[in-house]
Amino acid sequence: MGQATLIAFIVYLIGILVIGIIMYRMTNNLSDYVLGGRKLGPGVAALSAGASDMSGWLLLGLPGAVYAAGLAEAWMAIGLSIGAYLNWQFVAKRLRIYTEVSNNSITVPDFLENRFKDNSHILRVISALVILLFFTFYTSSGMVAGAKLFEASFGLDYQAALWIGTIVVVSYTLLGGFLAVAWTDFVQGSLMFLALIVVPIVAINEMGGWNTAVQAVGDISSTHLNMVEGVSIIAIISSLAWGVGYFGQPHIIVRFMALRSPKDVPMARFIGTTWMVLGLYGAIFTGFVGLAFISTQEVSVLGEFGISVITENGIQMLEDPEKIFIAFSQLLFHPVIAGILLAAILSAIMSTIDSQLLVSSSAVAEDFYKAIFKKEAGDKELVWVGRIATLIIALIAALIAMNPESTVLELVSYAWAGFGAAFGPTILLALFWKGFTRNGAFAGILAGAVTVIVWGGFLSGGIFDLYEIVPGFLLNLVLAIVVSKSGKPEEGVEAEYEETMSKLNV
Repeated sequence: MGQATLIAFIVYLIGILVIGIIMYRMTNNLSDYVLGGRKLGPGVAALSAGASDMSGWLLLGLPGAVYAAGLAEAWMAIGLSIGAYLNWQFVAKRLRIYTEVSNNSITVPDFLENRFKDNSHILRVISALVILLFFTFYTSSGMVAGAKLFEASFGLDYQAALWIGTIVVVSYTLLGGFLAVAWTDFVQGSLMFLALIVVPIVAINEMGGWNTAVQAVGDISSTHLNMVEGVSIIAIISSLAWGVGYFGQPHIIVRFMALRSPKDVPMARFIGTTWMVLGLYGAIFTGFVGLAFISTQEVSVLGEFGISVITENGIQMLEDPEKIFIAFSQLLFHPVIAGILLAAILSAIMSTIDSQLLVSSSAVAEDFYKAIFKKEAGDKELVWVGRIATLIIALIAALIAMNPESTVLELVSYAWAGFGAAFGPTILLALFWKGFTRNGAFAGILAGAVTVIVWGGFLSGGIFDLYEIVPGFLLNLVLAIVVSKSGKPEEGVEAEYEETMSKLNV
Protein backbone atom coordinates (compact mmCIF):
# COMPACT_ATOMS: atom_id res chain seq x y z
CA MET A 1 0.00 0.00 0.00
CA GLY A 2 1.32 3.44 -0.92
CA GLN A 3 1.93 6.16 1.64
CA ALA A 4 -0.97 8.31 0.38
CA THR A 5 -3.35 5.35 0.62
CA LEU A 6 -2.18 4.59 4.13
CA ILE A 7 -2.63 8.21 5.26
CA ALA A 8 -6.19 8.36 3.88
CA PHE A 9 -6.98 5.11 5.63
CA ILE A 10 -5.58 6.26 8.99
CA VAL A 11 -7.40 9.62 8.82
CA TYR A 12 -10.66 7.72 8.39
CA LEU A 13 -9.96 5.49 11.41
CA ILE A 14 -9.15 8.51 13.57
CA GLY A 15 -12.42 10.16 12.50
CA ILE A 16 -14.43 7.10 13.53
CA LEU A 17 -12.75 7.00 16.95
CA VAL A 18 -13.47 10.71 17.44
CA ILE A 19 -17.19 10.00 16.90
CA GLY A 20 -16.95 7.30 19.58
CA ILE A 21 -15.37 9.75 22.04
CA ILE A 22 -18.02 12.43 21.36
CA MET A 23 -20.87 9.93 21.85
CA TYR A 24 -19.25 8.65 25.06
CA ARG A 25 -20.02 12.03 26.59
CA MET A 26 -23.68 11.72 25.48
CA THR A 27 -24.22 8.22 26.91
CA ASN A 28 -25.65 8.54 30.40
CA ASN A 29 -27.81 5.47 30.97
CA LEU A 30 -28.55 1.99 29.63
CA SER A 31 -31.31 3.23 27.32
CA ASP A 32 -28.81 5.63 25.73
CA TYR A 33 -26.19 2.88 25.49
CA VAL A 34 -28.37 0.20 23.84
CA LEU A 35 -31.07 2.28 22.05
CA GLY A 36 -29.80 5.85 21.81
CA GLY A 37 -32.76 7.15 23.83
CA ARG A 38 -35.07 6.65 20.78
CA LYS A 39 -33.69 9.76 19.08
CA LEU A 40 -32.72 8.57 15.59
CA GLY A 41 -33.98 10.50 12.56
CA PRO A 42 -35.07 8.58 9.44
CA GLY A 43 -31.83 9.07 7.49
CA VAL A 44 -29.55 7.92 10.30
CA ALA A 45 -31.86 5.02 11.19
CA ALA A 46 -32.11 3.85 7.55
CA LEU A 47 -28.40 3.98 6.74
CA SER A 48 -27.52 2.59 10.15
CA ALA A 49 -29.88 -0.35 9.58
CA GLY A 50 -28.48 -0.90 6.08
CA ALA A 51 -24.84 -0.61 7.08
CA SER A 52 -25.21 -2.87 10.11
CA ASP A 53 -27.13 -5.33 7.94
CA MET A 54 -24.82 -5.60 4.94
CA SER A 55 -21.42 -5.93 6.62
CA GLY A 56 -18.26 -7.04 4.84
CA TRP A 57 -20.52 -9.48 3.00
CA LEU A 58 -21.64 -6.70 0.65
CA LEU A 59 -18.12 -5.68 -0.42
CA LEU A 60 -16.34 -9.01 0.00
CA GLY A 61 -18.74 -11.98 0.22
CA LEU A 62 -21.28 -11.13 -2.51
CA PRO A 63 -18.79 -9.80 -5.12
CA GLY A 64 -16.64 -12.85 -4.40
CA ALA A 65 -19.58 -15.23 -4.89
CA VAL A 66 -20.55 -13.59 -8.21
CA TYR A 67 -16.89 -13.57 -9.31
CA ALA A 68 -16.66 -17.32 -8.67
CA ALA A 69 -20.11 -18.50 -9.81
CA GLY A 70 -21.67 -15.75 -11.92
CA LEU A 71 -25.16 -14.25 -11.93
CA ALA A 72 -26.65 -17.38 -10.33
CA GLU A 73 -25.61 -15.77 -7.04
CA ALA A 74 -27.84 -12.75 -7.77
CA TRP A 75 -30.91 -14.66 -6.51
CA MET A 76 -29.71 -13.92 -3.01
CA ALA A 77 -29.68 -10.17 -3.69
CA ILE A 78 -33.26 -10.36 -5.04
CA GLY A 79 -34.42 -12.15 -1.90
CA LEU A 80 -32.67 -9.66 0.36
CA SER A 81 -34.11 -6.63 -1.45
CA ILE A 82 -37.67 -7.94 -1.14
CA GLY A 83 -37.16 -8.97 2.49
CA ALA A 84 -35.70 -5.61 3.52
CA TYR A 85 -38.59 -3.70 1.95
CA LEU A 86 -41.21 -5.92 3.61
CA ASN A 87 -39.43 -5.53 6.93
CA TRP A 88 -39.66 -1.73 6.72
CA GLN A 89 -43.22 -1.91 5.39
CA PHE A 90 -44.79 -4.28 7.92
CA VAL A 91 -42.52 -4.54 10.96
CA ALA A 92 -40.89 -1.13 11.53
CA LYS A 93 -43.86 1.02 12.57
CA ARG A 94 -45.63 -1.66 14.60
CA LEU A 95 -42.46 -2.59 16.46
CA ARG A 96 -41.61 1.05 17.19
CA ILE A 97 -45.06 1.61 18.73
CA TYR A 98 -45.40 -1.76 20.46
CA THR A 99 -42.00 -1.63 22.21
CA GLU A 100 -42.88 1.75 23.71
CA VAL A 101 -46.38 0.64 24.75
CA SER A 102 -45.01 -2.57 26.23
CA ASN A 103 -43.16 -1.08 29.20
CA ASN A 104 -40.74 0.87 26.98
CA SER A 105 -38.82 -2.26 25.98
CA ILE A 106 -35.25 -1.54 24.85
CA THR A 107 -34.02 -4.95 23.63
CA VAL A 108 -35.64 -7.80 21.70
CA PRO A 109 -35.66 -10.17 24.73
CA ASP A 110 -37.00 -7.29 26.84
CA PHE A 111 -39.86 -6.78 24.35
CA LEU A 112 -40.74 -10.48 24.22
CA GLU A 113 -40.90 -10.71 28.01
CA ASN A 114 -43.05 -7.59 28.30
CA ARG A 115 -45.23 -8.46 25.29
CA PHE A 116 -46.23 -11.82 26.81
CA LYS A 117 -46.21 -10.71 30.49
CA ASP A 118 -43.70 -13.47 31.13
CA ASN A 119 -42.88 -13.40 34.85
CA SER A 120 -40.87 -16.61 34.55
CA HIS A 121 -38.19 -14.81 32.47
CA ILE A 122 -37.94 -17.91 30.26
CA LEU A 123 -38.46 -15.94 27.02
CA ARG A 124 -35.87 -13.36 28.00
CA VAL A 125 -33.28 -16.02 28.82
CA ILE A 126 -33.82 -18.22 25.74
CA SER A 127 -33.79 -15.13 23.47
CA ALA A 128 -30.59 -13.83 25.03
CA LEU A 129 -28.92 -17.24 24.65
CA VAL A 130 -29.86 -17.37 20.96
CA ILE A 131 -28.49 -13.85 20.49
CA LEU A 132 -25.18 -14.67 22.16
CA LEU A 133 -24.76 -17.95 20.25
CA PHE A 134 -25.41 -16.71 16.73
CA PHE A 135 -23.93 -13.24 17.14
CA THR A 136 -20.63 -14.78 18.17
CA PHE A 137 -20.47 -16.46 14.74
CA TYR A 138 -21.80 -13.34 12.98
CA THR A 139 -19.21 -11.13 14.67
CA SER A 140 -16.55 -13.66 13.76
CA SER A 141 -17.49 -13.30 10.07
CA GLY A 142 -16.80 -9.58 10.27
CA MET A 143 -13.45 -10.20 11.88
CA VAL A 144 -12.50 -12.61 9.09
CA ALA A 145 -13.43 -9.90 6.58
CA GLY A 146 -11.40 -7.31 8.48
CA ALA A 147 -8.40 -9.59 8.63
CA LYS A 148 -8.60 -10.21 4.87
CA LEU A 149 -8.69 -6.45 4.29
CA PHE A 150 -5.65 -5.69 6.45
CA GLU A 151 -3.83 -8.74 5.12
CA ALA A 152 -4.37 -7.75 1.47
CA SER A 153 -3.83 -4.00 1.96
CA PHE A 154 -0.94 -3.89 4.41
CA GLY A 155 0.73 -7.23 3.66
CA LEU A 156 0.20 -8.25 7.29
CA ASP A 157 0.10 -11.79 8.59
CA TYR A 158 -3.55 -12.98 8.85
CA GLN A 159 -3.42 -13.36 12.64
CA ALA A 160 -1.89 -9.91 13.19
CA ALA A 161 -4.43 -8.38 10.80
CA LEU A 162 -7.27 -10.07 12.72
CA TRP A 163 -6.29 -8.60 16.08
CA ILE A 164 -5.66 -5.10 14.73
CA GLY A 165 -9.11 -4.99 13.15
CA THR A 166 -10.72 -6.32 16.33
CA ILE A 167 -9.09 -3.66 18.50
CA VAL A 168 -10.26 -0.80 16.24
CA VAL A 169 -13.93 -1.82 16.26
CA VAL A 170 -14.14 -2.74 19.93
CA SER A 171 -12.61 0.60 20.92
CA TYR A 172 -15.37 2.90 19.66
CA THR A 173 -18.18 0.44 20.49
CA LEU A 174 -16.95 0.37 24.09
CA LEU A 175 -16.82 4.15 24.22
CA GLY A 176 -20.06 5.39 22.76
CA GLY A 177 -22.57 2.57 22.71
CA PHE A 178 -25.61 2.87 20.42
CA LEU A 179 -25.17 6.54 19.48
CA ALA A 180 -21.58 5.96 18.41
CA VAL A 181 -22.66 2.88 16.48
CA ALA A 182 -25.60 4.64 14.78
CA TRP A 183 -23.64 7.74 13.72
CA THR A 184 -20.56 5.83 12.60
CA ASP A 185 -22.94 3.53 10.68
CA PHE A 186 -24.41 6.61 8.98
CA VAL A 187 -20.95 7.74 7.86
CA GLN A 188 -19.94 4.21 6.93
CA GLY A 189 -23.19 3.53 5.07
CA SER A 190 -22.71 6.67 2.98
CA LEU A 191 -19.12 5.68 2.17
CA MET A 192 -20.13 2.11 1.27
CA PHE A 193 -22.86 3.42 -1.04
CA LEU A 194 -20.47 5.72 -2.93
CA ALA A 195 -17.87 2.97 -3.23
CA LEU A 196 -20.37 0.46 -4.62
CA ILE A 197 -21.53 2.95 -7.24
CA VAL A 198 -18.10 4.25 -8.27
CA VAL A 199 -16.05 1.02 -8.44
CA PRO A 200 -18.22 -0.95 -10.91
CA ILE A 201 -18.75 2.13 -13.12
CA VAL A 202 -14.99 2.75 -13.38
CA ALA A 203 -14.31 -0.97 -13.87
CA ILE A 204 -16.89 -1.31 -16.66
CA ASN A 205 -15.52 1.82 -18.34
CA GLU A 206 -12.00 0.40 -18.08
CA MET A 207 -13.23 -2.73 -19.86
CA GLY A 208 -14.54 -0.61 -22.77
CA GLY A 209 -18.19 -0.36 -21.77
CA TRP A 210 -20.96 -2.68 -20.62
CA ASN A 211 -21.35 -4.67 -23.85
CA THR A 212 -17.63 -5.30 -24.10
CA ALA A 213 -17.46 -6.36 -20.44
CA VAL A 214 -20.36 -8.80 -20.87
CA GLN A 215 -18.76 -10.24 -24.01
CA ALA A 216 -15.45 -10.69 -22.18
CA VAL A 217 -17.13 -12.49 -19.27
CA GLY A 218 -19.11 -14.69 -21.68
CA ASP A 219 -15.93 -15.66 -23.54
CA ILE A 220 -14.46 -16.92 -20.26
CA SER A 221 -17.57 -18.62 -18.86
CA SER A 222 -20.99 -18.57 -20.50
CA THR A 223 -22.56 -19.88 -17.30
CA HIS A 224 -21.61 -16.61 -15.58
CA LEU A 225 -24.18 -14.82 -17.76
CA ASN A 226 -27.09 -17.08 -16.85
CA MET A 227 -29.09 -16.89 -13.61
CA VAL A 228 -30.66 -20.34 -14.01
CA GLU A 229 -28.20 -22.52 -15.93
CA GLY A 230 -26.85 -25.20 -13.63
CA VAL A 231 -28.83 -23.84 -10.68
CA SER A 232 -31.24 -26.20 -8.93
CA ILE A 233 -34.67 -25.25 -7.60
CA ILE A 234 -33.36 -25.90 -4.08
CA ALA A 235 -30.50 -23.45 -4.68
CA ILE A 236 -32.87 -20.73 -5.93
CA ILE A 237 -35.28 -21.22 -3.02
CA SER A 238 -32.33 -21.15 -0.61
CA SER A 239 -31.02 -17.88 -2.07
CA LEU A 240 -34.42 -16.16 -2.09
CA ALA A 241 -35.05 -17.38 1.47
CA TRP A 242 -32.38 -15.00 2.77
CA GLY A 243 -35.11 -12.36 2.55
CA VAL A 244 -37.27 -13.88 5.31
CA GLY A 245 -34.32 -13.63 7.66
CA TYR A 246 -34.82 -9.88 7.99
CA PHE A 247 -37.80 -10.20 10.32
CA GLY A 248 -35.63 -11.75 13.03
CA GLN A 249 -32.30 -9.88 12.91
CA PRO A 250 -31.94 -8.15 16.33
CA HIS A 251 -29.25 -5.69 15.16
CA ILE A 252 -31.54 -4.48 12.34
CA ILE A 253 -34.95 -4.33 14.01
CA VAL A 254 -33.47 -2.50 16.98
CA ARG A 255 -33.10 0.47 14.57
CA PHE A 256 -36.88 0.48 14.21
CA MET A 257 -37.19 0.67 17.98
CA ALA A 258 -34.75 3.59 18.10
CA LEU A 259 -36.61 5.86 15.64
CA ARG A 260 -37.64 9.15 17.21
CA SER A 261 -41.21 8.75 15.90
CA PRO A 262 -43.32 6.13 14.06
CA LYS A 263 -44.07 8.89 11.53
CA ASP A 264 -40.44 8.69 10.36
CA VAL A 265 -40.90 5.15 9.01
CA PRO A 266 -41.99 6.00 5.40
CA MET A 267 -38.99 8.25 4.77
CA ALA A 268 -36.63 5.77 6.43
CA ARG A 269 -38.10 2.97 4.31
CA PHE A 270 -37.50 4.91 1.10
CA ILE A 271 -33.91 5.79 2.02
CA GLY A 272 -33.09 2.31 3.29
CA THR A 273 -34.60 0.42 0.35
CA THR A 274 -32.95 2.68 -2.25
CA TRP A 275 -29.57 2.34 -0.51
CA MET A 276 -29.87 -1.43 -0.43
CA VAL A 277 -31.01 -2.06 -4.01
CA LEU A 278 -28.33 0.17 -5.57
CA GLY A 279 -25.67 -1.20 -3.23
CA LEU A 280 -26.53 -4.81 -4.09
CA TYR A 281 -26.43 -4.05 -7.83
CA GLY A 282 -23.03 -2.44 -7.36
CA ALA A 283 -21.69 -5.48 -5.52
CA ILE A 284 -23.02 -7.85 -8.21
CA PHE A 285 -21.49 -5.83 -11.07
CA THR A 286 -18.17 -5.61 -9.21
CA GLY A 287 -17.87 -9.39 -9.00
CA PHE A 288 -19.25 -9.96 -12.49
CA VAL A 289 -16.84 -7.62 -14.30
CA GLY A 290 -13.96 -8.66 -12.05
CA LEU A 291 -13.69 -12.09 -13.68
CA ALA A 292 -12.86 -10.62 -17.10
CA PHE A 293 -10.72 -7.79 -15.71
CA ILE A 294 -8.37 -9.94 -13.62
CA SER A 295 -7.89 -12.44 -16.47
CA THR A 296 -6.28 -9.71 -18.61
CA GLN A 297 -3.88 -8.23 -16.03
CA GLU A 298 -0.14 -8.77 -15.99
CA VAL A 299 0.89 -11.07 -13.12
CA SER A 300 3.82 -8.76 -12.33
CA VAL A 301 1.46 -5.78 -11.93
CA LEU A 302 -0.85 -7.76 -9.66
CA GLY A 303 2.15 -8.90 -7.64
CA GLU A 304 3.20 -5.29 -6.99
CA PHE A 305 -0.10 -4.83 -5.11
CA GLY A 306 0.20 -8.15 -3.29
CA ILE A 307 -2.69 -9.65 -5.30
CA SER A 308 -2.34 -13.44 -5.53
CA VAL A 309 -3.67 -15.27 -8.61
CA ILE A 310 -4.00 -18.86 -9.74
CA THR A 311 -4.72 -20.44 -13.14
CA GLU A 312 -7.85 -22.56 -13.56
CA ASN A 313 -8.71 -24.11 -16.92
CA GLY A 314 -6.26 -21.74 -18.55
CA ILE A 315 -7.90 -18.65 -16.96
CA GLN A 316 -6.05 -16.32 -14.58
CA MET A 317 -8.19 -15.83 -11.46
CA LEU A 318 -7.85 -14.43 -7.96
CA GLU A 319 -6.69 -16.99 -5.43
CA ASP A 320 -9.32 -15.60 -3.03
CA PRO A 321 -12.42 -14.36 -4.94
CA GLU A 322 -13.61 -12.38 -1.89
CA LYS A 323 -10.75 -9.91 -2.48
CA ILE A 324 -12.01 -8.67 -5.88
CA PHE A 325 -13.24 -5.32 -4.53
CA ILE A 326 -9.88 -4.78 -2.81
CA ALA A 327 -8.08 -5.59 -6.08
CA PHE A 328 -10.19 -3.07 -8.04
CA SER A 329 -9.53 -0.39 -5.42
CA GLN A 330 -5.79 -0.85 -5.71
CA LEU A 331 -5.54 -1.28 -9.50
CA LEU A 332 -7.92 1.39 -10.81
CA PHE A 333 -7.67 4.36 -8.47
CA HIS A 334 -5.27 7.02 -7.24
CA PRO A 335 -3.67 6.00 -3.93
CA VAL A 336 -5.73 8.52 -1.92
CA ILE A 337 -9.00 7.30 -3.50
CA ALA A 338 -7.83 3.72 -2.96
CA GLY A 339 -7.39 4.50 0.73
CA ILE A 340 -10.94 5.85 0.89
CA LEU A 341 -12.31 2.78 -0.92
CA LEU A 342 -10.46 0.44 1.41
CA ALA A 343 -11.92 2.46 4.27
CA ALA A 344 -15.35 1.74 2.75
CA ILE A 345 -14.67 -1.98 3.08
CA LEU A 346 -13.60 -1.48 6.67
CA SER A 347 -16.78 0.58 7.14
CA ALA A 348 -18.92 -2.32 6.00
CA ILE A 349 -17.15 -4.63 8.38
CA MET A 350 -17.10 -2.29 11.37
CA SER A 351 -20.70 -1.15 10.98
CA THR A 352 -21.96 -4.70 11.46
CA ILE A 353 -19.54 -5.88 14.12
CA ASP A 354 -20.28 -2.87 16.32
CA SER A 355 -24.04 -3.45 16.10
CA GLN A 356 -23.66 -7.15 16.89
CA LEU A 357 -21.38 -6.49 19.84
CA LEU A 358 -23.83 -3.90 21.14
CA VAL A 359 -26.88 -6.18 20.92
CA SER A 360 -24.92 -9.03 22.50
CA SER A 361 -23.61 -6.89 25.35
CA SER A 362 -27.09 -5.48 26.00
CA ALA A 363 -28.38 -9.07 26.21
CA VAL A 364 -25.79 -9.78 28.91
CA ALA A 365 -26.42 -6.55 30.84
CA GLU A 366 -30.21 -6.20 30.56
CA ASP A 367 -31.37 -9.78 30.01
CA PHE A 368 -29.00 -11.77 32.24
CA TYR A 369 -27.29 -9.52 34.77
CA LYS A 370 -30.22 -7.25 35.64
CA ALA A 371 -33.12 -9.63 35.05
CA ILE A 372 -31.64 -12.72 36.70
CA PHE A 373 -28.81 -11.73 39.05
CA LYS A 374 -29.14 -8.14 40.24
CA LYS A 375 -32.53 -6.51 39.67
CA GLU A 376 -31.54 -3.34 41.53
CA ALA A 377 -28.46 -2.68 39.37
CA GLY A 378 -28.12 0.99 38.39
CA ASP A 379 -27.63 2.39 34.89
CA LYS A 380 -23.92 3.14 35.24
CA GLU A 381 -23.27 -0.36 36.56
CA LEU A 382 -25.24 -1.92 33.67
CA VAL A 383 -23.37 0.16 31.08
CA TRP A 384 -20.06 -1.13 32.45
CA VAL A 385 -21.36 -4.71 32.52
CA GLY A 386 -22.26 -4.20 28.85
CA ARG A 387 -18.79 -2.91 28.06
CA ILE A 388 -17.09 -5.85 29.76
CA ALA A 389 -19.41 -8.23 27.88
CA THR A 390 -18.41 -6.52 24.62
CA LEU A 391 -14.76 -7.31 25.31
CA ILE A 392 -15.43 -10.96 26.16
CA ILE A 393 -17.70 -11.62 23.17
CA ALA A 394 -15.24 -9.92 20.81
CA LEU A 395 -12.43 -12.10 22.17
CA ILE A 396 -14.40 -15.32 21.61
CA ALA A 397 -15.39 -14.22 18.08
CA ALA A 398 -11.78 -13.38 17.26
CA LEU A 399 -10.65 -16.83 18.42
CA ILE A 400 -13.22 -18.45 16.10
CA ALA A 401 -11.99 -16.23 13.24
CA MET A 402 -8.36 -17.31 13.66
CA ASN A 403 -8.82 -19.97 10.98
CA PRO A 404 -7.67 -18.20 7.78
CA GLU A 405 -9.67 -20.67 5.67
CA SER A 406 -12.94 -19.28 7.03
CA THR A 407 -15.13 -17.54 4.45
CA VAL A 408 -17.23 -14.50 5.23
CA LEU A 409 -20.27 -15.88 3.42
CA GLU A 410 -20.34 -19.21 5.29
CA LEU A 411 -20.24 -17.61 8.74
CA VAL A 412 -22.82 -14.94 7.83
CA SER A 413 -25.09 -17.58 6.30
CA TYR A 414 -25.19 -19.65 9.49
CA ALA A 415 -25.84 -16.72 11.83
CA TRP A 416 -28.43 -15.13 9.51
CA ALA A 417 -30.35 -18.42 9.40
CA GLY A 418 -30.18 -18.73 13.18
CA PHE A 419 -31.76 -15.35 13.83
CA GLY A 420 -34.24 -15.54 10.96
CA ALA A 421 -35.55 -18.95 12.05
CA ALA A 422 -35.56 -18.26 15.80
CA PHE A 423 -36.98 -14.73 15.87
CA GLY A 424 -38.57 -14.07 12.45
CA PRO A 425 -41.93 -15.87 12.93
CA THR A 426 -41.94 -14.86 16.61
CA ILE A 427 -41.68 -11.14 15.85
CA LEU A 428 -44.27 -11.33 13.06
CA LEU A 429 -46.81 -13.24 15.16
CA ALA A 430 -46.19 -10.98 18.16
CA LEU A 431 -46.97 -7.91 16.04
CA PHE A 432 -49.93 -9.30 14.07
CA TRP A 433 -51.70 -11.88 16.26
CA LYS A 434 -53.47 -11.00 19.47
CA GLY A 435 -53.83 -14.66 20.47
CA PHE A 436 -50.10 -15.45 20.38
CA THR A 437 -49.01 -16.92 23.74
CA ARG A 438 -45.81 -17.10 25.75
CA ASN A 439 -45.61 -20.89 25.41
CA GLY A 440 -46.12 -20.60 21.66
CA ALA A 441 -43.29 -18.07 21.41
CA PHE A 442 -40.96 -20.22 23.51
CA ALA A 443 -41.69 -23.38 21.49
CA GLY A 444 -41.20 -21.51 18.22
CA ILE A 445 -37.90 -19.85 19.18
CA LEU A 446 -36.47 -23.14 20.46
CA ALA A 447 -37.62 -25.06 17.39
CA GLY A 448 -36.21 -22.49 14.98
CA ALA A 449 -32.81 -22.29 16.65
CA VAL A 450 -32.39 -26.05 17.11
CA THR A 451 -33.46 -26.76 13.51
CA VAL A 452 -30.78 -24.40 12.17
CA ILE A 453 -28.10 -25.95 14.38
CA VAL A 454 -29.00 -29.55 13.43
CA TRP A 455 -29.86 -28.97 9.75
CA GLY A 456 -26.89 -26.69 9.08
CA GLY A 457 -24.36 -28.51 11.21
CA PHE A 458 -25.08 -32.22 10.84
CA LEU A 459 -27.19 -32.85 7.71
CA SER A 460 -26.15 -32.52 4.05
CA GLY A 461 -27.04 -33.76 0.59
CA GLY A 462 -30.32 -33.80 -1.34
CA ILE A 463 -33.13 -31.93 0.38
CA PHE A 464 -30.74 -31.11 3.24
CA ASP A 465 -28.86 -28.77 0.90
CA LEU A 466 -31.84 -26.45 1.33
CA TYR A 467 -30.77 -23.37 3.30
CA GLU A 468 -31.49 -24.14 6.96
CA ILE A 469 -33.50 -20.93 7.44
CA VAL A 470 -36.36 -22.47 5.40
CA PRO A 471 -37.14 -25.50 7.60
CA GLY A 472 -36.27 -23.52 10.73
CA PHE A 473 -38.63 -20.64 9.88
CA LEU A 474 -41.49 -22.97 8.89
CA LEU A 475 -41.15 -25.22 11.94
CA ASN A 476 -41.08 -22.19 14.25
CA LEU A 477 -44.20 -20.75 12.59
CA VAL A 478 -46.22 -23.99 12.72
CA LEU A 479 -45.24 -24.92 16.27
CA ALA A 480 -45.83 -21.38 17.58
CA ILE A 481 -49.37 -21.34 16.15
CA VAL A 482 -50.26 -24.89 17.30
CA VAL A 483 -49.01 -24.36 20.84
CA SER A 484 -50.68 -20.93 21.09
CA LYS A 485 -54.00 -22.40 19.92
CA SER A 486 -53.90 -24.87 22.81
CA GLY A 487 -53.73 -22.11 25.42
CA LYS A 488 -54.59 -18.46 25.92
CA PRO A 489 -52.59 -15.25 26.45
CA GLU A 490 -51.73 -13.94 29.92
CA GLU A 491 -53.96 -11.30 31.44
CA GLY A 492 -53.34 -7.85 29.98
CA VAL A 493 -51.68 -9.07 26.78
CA GLU A 494 -54.73 -8.59 24.54
CA ALA A 495 -55.49 -5.15 25.99
CA GLU A 496 -51.92 -4.02 25.30
CA TYR A 497 -52.16 -5.37 21.75
CA GLU A 498 -55.36 -3.37 21.18
CA GLU A 499 -53.69 -0.24 22.56
CA THR A 500 -50.85 -0.67 20.08
CA MET A 501 -53.25 -1.14 17.17
CA SER A 502 -55.17 1.99 18.18
CA LYS A 503 -51.96 4.03 17.86
CA LEU A 504 -50.94 2.49 14.55
CA ASN A 505 -52.94 4.86 12.36
CA VAL A 506 -52.56 8.00 14.49
